[in-house]
Amino acid sequence: MALKMWVDFFEDLQHVRGRSQNTVMAYRRDLELYEEFQQSSREIGRFYEFMKSKQLSTRSQARVISSLRTYFRFLESHGDKVPELRELRPPKVKPGLPKPLTVTDFHRLVEASHVEDVYRSARNQLTLMLLFGLGCRVSELTGLDLHDYSPTDNWLKVVGKGGKERLVPLSSNLNEELRIYIRDVRPHLAKNEEKAILINDRGHRPSRVDVWRWLAAWSARAGFEEPIGPHQFRHGCATALLESGADLRTIQVLLGHSSLQTTQIYTSVTAHKLKDEVDKNHPLSGIRSLDDV
Repeated sequence: MALKMWVDFFEDLQHVRGRSQNTVMAYRRDLELYEEFQQSSREIGRFYEFMKSKQLSTRSQARVISSLRTYFRFLESHGDKVPELRELRPPKVKPGLPKPLTVTDFHRLVEASHVEDVYRSARNQLTLMLLFGLGCRVSELTGLDLHDYSPTDNWLKVVGKGGKERLVPLSSNLNEELRIYIRDVRPHLAKNEEKAILINDRGHRPSRVDVWRWLAAWSARAGFEEPIGPHQFRHGCATALLESGADLRTIQVLLGHSSLQTTQIYTSVTAHKLKDEVDKNHPLSGIRSLDDV
């Protein structure tokens, strides 16, 4: 790798800043893209054209530039002068409205997750309930261990980005379902010494790929045109809480957002839904246009 302090930068990301393996790999891909660009040009202004030639979306371009600026700041903190830090600016990204999972869609997935094996069916249903009930990321879900669960206090300890821990309260129903699963179902699925709460078909902790594969299969069986992704459960949980009266700060803590600004996108979701309801049901919606007068 031709980039300066390559090894030092990634050691800093992983061991000093505590970034997850997935985040570190994303940085690696972004920096490898920049190195590929440098093989054909040293004019930093042409990097935008290069990213477009790779068919990167505006959001992906913004992520790549953010990774590069982190790397450039690291170099400057170690005495290098990096003019590219001032020249590279991320493109403006218009925040899109996430498509939250609805309660109806959730029940369709639960029905589709039934299989002949009663224990795997129970595992499948609990997977869906945890995704929707906790609003957790898929990596947080697969990382849950038995010692993270407190059945008497009704909470789960979730380890999020950067190793940050948070206690997520469980509803009474979810707490009871989880308690029964651990007592009556999990022993029939888990290999000896396995500590994970969820267990894959091989008797071990499921990977992110396992969860994505499960959701894709259940989505197809339920008749969805596209697979339901784990993040739609997260959006659905946050949106449902907000519409039920929960404040943004509570949702921020529950989801493990580092910034309240990230949580505020859900206000746009509910505002969008409110507009649809007004257009559909308000009495003025049926009045003829003034142009017809």
